[in-house]
Amino acid sequence: MLLPTLQETSTKRLVTSKFGGYDHRLRIEDGQWWDMTNMTSDHWPMLASRPARGIGEVIPDPGGLTAKDCLIWVSGRNVVVNGKAVDLGLTDQGPKQLVSMGAYLVIWPDKKYLNTGDLTDFGSIEAEFQAGEAEVQFRLCDAEGTEYQNVQTQQPETPQTGDLWLEDHQLKKYDSVTATWTAVPDVYVKLLCAGIGQVFDAWDGVELSGIAYAGDSETLQAQYDQLNGTKTICAKGEDWLVVTGIVDRNASQTGGLRVRRRAPDMDYVCQAQNRLWGCKYGVADGKPINELYCCKLGDFKNWNCFMGISTDSWAASVGSDGAFTGAVTYQGYPTFFKEERMHRVAVSASGAHQVTDTAVRGVQKGSWRSLCVVNEVLYYKGRTEVCAYDGSVPCAISAQLGDRRYSEAVAGGADGKYTISMKDTEGAYHLFSYDTARGLWHREDDFRPLMFAACDDDLFAIEESTGRLVAMRGTQGTPEDRVEWEAVSGIQAYEYPDRKYLGRMDLRVQLQGEMTLYVRYDSAGAWQRMSRVCWEKGATRTFAVPVIPHRCDHFQLKLAGRGEMRLFSLARILEIGSDM
Repeated sequence: MLLPTLQETSTKRLVTSKFGGYDHRLRIEDGQWWDMTNMTSDHWPMLASRPARGIGEVIPDPGGLTAKDCLIWVSGRNVVVNGKAVDLGLTDQGPKQLVSMGAYLVIWPDKKYLNTGDLTDFGSIEAEFQAGEAEVQFRLCDAEGTEYQNVQTQQPETPQTGDLWLEDHQLKKYDSVTATWTAVPDVYVKLLCAGIGQVFDAWDGVELSGIAYAGDSETLQAQYDQLNGTKTICAKGEDWLVVTGIVDRNASQTGGLRVRRRAPDMDYVCQAQNRLWGCKYGVADGKPINELYCCKLGDFKNWNCFMGISTDSWAASVGSDGAFTGAVTYQGYPTFFKEERMHRVAVSASGAHQVTDTAVRGVQKGSWRSLCVVNEVLYYKGRTEVCAYDGSVPCAISAQLGDRRYSEAVAGGADGKYTISMKDTEGAYHLFSYDTARGLWHREDDFRPLMFAACDDDLFAIEESTGRLVAMRGTQGTPEDRVEWEAVSGIQAYEYPDRKYLGRMDLRVQLQGEMTLYVRYDSAGAWQRMSRVCWEKGATRTFAVPVIPHRCDHFQLKLAGRGEMRLFSLARILEIGSDM
């Protein structure tokens, strides 16, 4: 009697003990996870749930967050430094740019400043004086403001040393030793009006307007008109200012005078080498603007000092098209981005700064808050990917995020990780953490920050929806409740073409809380619950999970739970049959 020959079923034992991160592509490596919630690379190569965050106070009307020696945030009209609020009269024009320059903090676009070491030192970068109906006098003087007396308009017959003679709109001084008239190289005009010097400092760059000679002389009218424009204050008192210029006759006028110290309207601002730098694209006063700026060396209040010296303010036009999308200082270079361009400024000690224009993947519009330096590398959100820039050429690092398109990125960096929140095309927000040392992405949750700031070995954020201050690593504040987490694997056993059975799974895990294991076959139907484990001791142990055999082509696993979890290894017993 002949009996059929039975073939022994082939059995495979698949063990994973080194777990990767988030990878939302269709085909991923074993140990990677197609989707996840609240996972971290802190305990790599294990799969682990993230630590509980620390929940702090609610900030009313938050507008920005940064850190110097302590956390600093904007709350309505105020800037709060180490818990002390200073009323700067800020407006509600969206998120603020908070730029540190020495002990000072500059708030843009409000153009305000605050000395964080002396909270009584604050004010506005811009200043203005208007004469109203007050009398304004104009007098020839020297650089210190000493008025010239008895200036002659005709050459004296018997001049004495120090006599002054105004000839053909040029001031000359007599020297009896050489018996010659020598031209005075620098001539100044003193503007006298009650209170004119109270809001300005010496060497401020200001704009003068409204100066006009009331007499009939066209020559004098032209001379006084030339006093209007950008000038540098050479000296000042409470009721007077001195600027460069020359007039043939002293005069006065009633009102009309306006003196302004202005800073340009800028889209984005950064600090580099003791200067503030900014950019502007658009239309101002009816003229198209596509420019870069920097303030006077060491003086963020002055943007219009042009005296021909190395410490001057600076401005330059750029030829690339499109709006600026972000600014940052990287490797000592003020760096300005458009979506398809990068402009780097080589700062010169002589003041001859040079701009380079490079066609690269720039910062996505609306994602200026994604610019962040972590471990000497600059990271930011580009139009279609997250980029890393080390000074050569930006490269994409976000292939694992899949085909989803993201926008409105906000990011921060601490402890070697780049944390970024982005909105997808369906309007949902996702918070990702990129481990820069291991190249691993992990998705946390739908947390939406207004801004991040690193301080005291933690990364702090203001939650946009609630205004609550959050310590992302939980070093401060009240710890949140047990974290709910989830991890969904990629397609398993796809590499075997035949039909197969999933027989058993062994999990070696450290758990303080609960965990449930699910499986789904052939990418269809609902998730089937296989086992639920509750373990509060936190010790490492192995859990064997039996699975009801189900003939399939492939399957996926899902782990979900609450509390702390560390997955050391995952073993799957697979019985492989025929392709029928």
